[in-house]
Amino acid sequence: MKYLKFALLASVCLLSACKEEKKNTDIITQKPVIVKKSGPEKMGDTDDTQVVQWLGKTYTIEIHRRADTELPVTRDESGAEYYDNRVSVKVLRPDGTEFFSREYTKLSFREYLNESTIKDGALLAVVFTEVKGDRLVFAASVGSPDSMSDEYIPLVLTVSRMGDVHVERDNRIDDIPDSENESVQDVTEDEEGV
Repeated sequence: MKYLKFALLASVCLLSACKEEKKNTDIITQKPVIVKKSGPEKMGDTDDTQVVQWLGKTYTIEIHRRADTELPVTRDESGAEYYDNRVSVKVLRPDGTEFFSREYTKLSFREYLNESTIKDGALLAVVFTEVKGDRLVFAASVGSPDSMSDEYIPLVLTVSRMGDVHVERDNRIDDIPDSENESVQDVTEDEEGV
């Protein structure tokens, strides 16, 4: 009887050890967590310093763009909020003294903007482009704060040797090379003759 109990116990253990275990094919993953932004985004601060020859001397131009949390919040096409920018422009004489110093916001260019750009646009940039005679020429742009957008209003800002500033909208078409402009003009002239 002892041996029978032992044999029975051994066979039960052997059967349970040989039993095929069911494998679970369920894949458990975590649900992605969507992080909501806690406030408006910043477009990023920029600093640019250039040394230029102007009026026979060496001048230094410093341009700094900073997000300004005191300005009204702007929005891109999808409704995402951004802080607007404040841009400071300084022109330093060869001895390091200031010849020109101004801060610009979007509203500095208000008369050149449409209502939607005034409401939801941002001051994107002011950059030095060239010396033209006795003037320093800068390009400015106000538009959608989304870096992937191409919606903006281009402006030209010039500073005279006396420190006077002149602003106008930039209506030039820079995307078409001169040779293409000529061929378009030639076609138009040919069509007029027909």
